Amino acid sequence: MRDERDISYLKTHEWVDIEGDTAYVGIDDFAQEQMGDIVFVNLPEVGDEVEAGEVFGDVESVKAVSDLFCPVTGKVVEVNENVLESPGLINEEPYESWLIKVEEITEQGDLIDRKEIEAIIDEEEG
Repeated sequence: MRDERDISYLKTHEWVDIEGDTAYVGIDDFAQEQMGDIVFVNLPEVGDEVEAGEVFGDVESVKAVSDLFCPVTGKVVEVNENVLESPGLINEEPYESWLIKVEEITEQGDLIDRKEIEAIIDEEEG
């Protein structure tokens, strides 16, 4: 089980868990909760380049379609097929249901820690 206190975030609620030269990217619990039932995920292909701060896909829920922003620049080496087949896994386990695995990381975006994302969530819940 991934500990959300030990990972980094973007202000747009994507998380990144960097383990050595590999980054796992997903969306946080707050984002999946706000979206409601997730019904479709559009992700890049293995081998695609992704850029920190740029859109790399989207998530469709019963409420809306939301863009996904990448926390790192690098190359997609794996896409979570389980999430593609069963997008609702994101609702059930947002920190275990990573979306893409990125390697050859050359840059990190404007990453924040758990305390900072909690402050953003408090503000958004207002």
